[in-house]
Amino acid sequence: MRTWLITGCSTELGRALARAVLATGEQVVVTARGAAAVADIVDAHPDTALAVALDVTDPAAVTAAVAAAQDRFGTVDVLVNNAGYGYRSAVEEGDDADVRTLFDTHVHGPVALVKAVLPGMRAQRSGAIVNISSIGARICPPGSGYYSAVKAALEALTGSLRKELSPLGITAMAVEPGGFRTDFAGRSLTQSAVPIDDYADTAGPRRKENDRVHGTQAGDPDRAATAIIEVLGSGQAPELLVLGTDAFEALSSVLDAQAAELARWREVSTGTDYAAG
Repeated sequence: MRTWLITGCSTELGRALARAVLATGEQVVVTARGAAAVADIVDAHPDTALAVALDVTDPAAVTAAVAAAQDRFGTVDVLVNNAGYGYRSAVEEGDDADVRTLFDTHVHGPVALVKAVLPGMRAQRSGAIVNISSIGARICPPGSGYYSAVKAALEALTGSLRKELSPLGITAMAVEPGGFRTDFAGRSLTQSAVPIDDYADTAGPRRKENDRVHGTQAGDPDRAATAIIEVLGSGQAPELLVLGTDAFEALSSVLDAQAAELARWREVSTGTDYAAG
């Protein structure tokens, strides 16, 4: 029986994943900034679930959460870095403090958790780390530059981590969801305080007051949770798992466009080496 530690379980994807894992009979450390937000999940599975308050930007809280998991269940076999929120802003509009907090939540917090669980995973020569990214890391919409940046950073770290851990029997996987029916475009969405008029036609349409997608996204969090469990259980988890028809089609278009652009500039790219002789 494996033990999962999942961050950000107070809302849809994290909550759906925690419930789905518990339904399989495995153990879950269910975390949220306030443990009361996940008490119902734990009450339904008192023997296999543990609620822990966790602010991923607090290093002491990260250490305490992993220690609590080990005290209760002995180990952490699967870490899912899911906690996060949206931030929309033209790059010029972004507030420095807001951007630092965004990076703390989506990059530095997950890294702290990875470092906290890896000694145990290395000792047992098994484990899995799942970092929840976003299709935004690839399509980079206007108005989402900072959010795209933190997710791209998380994906790059995951790629290197995978290569470092594979010989030790540990896997690392990034998950790129598209639009799922969660709080991402609602309660969990933040933005720059003062918009700049010159970006009204680019970043402007993605501002919260102009967003009309909340509650209409095609993605089903329960199906996403099932997919993550299935892929990890296959023993062949990919470096990148794309979830949602919109994300699959968007990434396919991005990769095709990048391949075409790479080919178009081939001579310039390859013409910068030292000349032979």
